[in-house]
Amino acid sequence: MPHANGLFRTVARSDRLGFGSGESLDGRKVVDFLGFRKPEIAKVAGVAPASVRFDEQMPPEVSERIAEVANVIELVAQFFDSDAAKTALWFKTPNPMLGNISPRDMIRYGRYERLHRFVVDALAENSAETRDTA
Repeated sequence: MPHANGLFRTVARSDRLGFGSGESLDGRKVVDFLGFRKPEIAKVAGVAPASVRFDEQMPPEVSERIAEVANVIELVAQFFDSDAAKTALWFKTPNPMLGNISPRDMIRYGRYERLHRFVVDALAENSAETRDTA
């Protein structure tokens, strides 16, 4: 039987970078963290650039995608002990395990799900290694 922790490992345990969550999610803060512009968010969310906004009128597609992106950023921040600078650097640095593109570009190219799986698997592997060496 799978370990219960594996069931919940796909969602960040806390809001380490202050993005908020649910109704209090600050979409602008998430977008700024990665240095995205409206056209990039529009492409990721599958909406017209003119409809991208970060207030209570934010289209559901934009809100959902930003929440997913915020979650993967928070998962990476867990690994870096809430160090925003290291987390941002990880997202902007080409990674050989991702085909030598940056995690930020994976999101831009619509490969969010693959990136999320990669992060979750890497964190689980790291957690197992930490348990084995303890």
